[in-house]
Amino acid sequence: VATNEVCFLRREDFEAHEARVCIHDGVVLDDPRRPRRYSDQQYLRDPQEMAALFADLPEALENSVEIARRCNLRLELGQNVLPDFPVPAAMSTEAYFTAQARAGLEQRLRRLFDPQMADFAARRQPYDERLELELGVIIQMGFPGYFLIVADFIQWARAHEVPVGPGRGSGAGSLVAYALGITDLDPLAYELLFERFLNPERVSMPDFDIDFCMEGRDRVIEYVAQRYGRERVSQIATHGSMAAKAVVRDVGRVLGHPYGFVDRIAKLIPFELGITLDKALEQEAELRRLYQDDEDIRTLIDLARALEGLARNVGKHAGGVVIAPSSLTDYSPLYCEPGDPSVVTQFDKDDVEAAGLVKF
Repeated sequence: VATNEVCFLRREDFEAHEARVCIHDGVVLDDPRRPRRYSDQQYLRDPQEMAALFADLPEALENSVEIARRCNLRLELGQNVLPDFPVPAAMSTEAYFTAQARAGLEQRLRRLFDPQMADFAARRQPYDERLELELGVIIQMGFPGYFLIVADFIQWARAHEVPVGPGRGSGAGSLVAYALGITDLDPLAYELLFERFLNPERVSMPDFDIDFCMEGRDRVIEYVAQRYGRERVSQIATHGSMAAKAVVRDVGRVLGHPYGFVDRIAKLIPFELGITLDKALEQEAELRRLYQDDEDIRTLIDLARALEGLARNVGKHAGGVVIAPSSLTDYSPLYCEPGDPSVVTQFDKDDVEAAGLVKF
């Protein structure tokens, strides 16, 4: 089979790739003892180059084409997929969800008001009307399972003495969430709007902001993994990127420049959200002058521009967990840090959502 271990797109990207490897390994480019694991031949060759490279073995090229022909991948993006929440036999998810919400509201109302009061029926009427309105919207949008899943692991956390916050963000405006015990705030008492959380005219996944105690959070994730299957549950990756100031410092270090030299350049880059090296060169006359007059600075900035925006490291999303209806590998590649048995999706929170997985 004819193939090439591709690590960068073009041959001229080799130097930038080597700099990136040195940043990761914590070594300098000119260190004669550092391992050279890559060559400038590991770029993406075009068909003509591959044909010339394997001219003496044409069947290898034919085999590569045959393998590619047999491969098939169909990605369905933008279609949300939820795991099935276990409900009693002979009940649909919607019916169970409705029954749980109504029963939960009944308990809440009996704590809020004295059922023996003469005006109890009048006091509860706006709650009943609001609940039925929300139930209709949630069922219409297909999210009963989401509410049941969230309510289930929050109830487990409280039952096992894991402190849970009372509710935060737009989700606190849902009376159904209050009835199910997801939040602990009465949205009618504080005149909170359900439409800020869910709106049929602006279809998007609901997303409760839930705060668990740091010391008990892993226990909740472990419960979810056991309930739905470890192969279906994971946390979400975050990708730290090489921003303008940081990439200048990183590249300066692997080029072997003194700290003061690199620090002087980095401090000329404005403190501005989303600043790029190109914008910095436009805005800062002193940086532009140094770039034009000093060859070392020009080399450093040009190499930094080639790496700017690329992923620098992988981490875990502070609170995001995904639960898939089947194995996670059906929806996302997975990543495991060395020495850590837990896995995370290689997709970040935005790509996870695009793939249809729901973040809890």
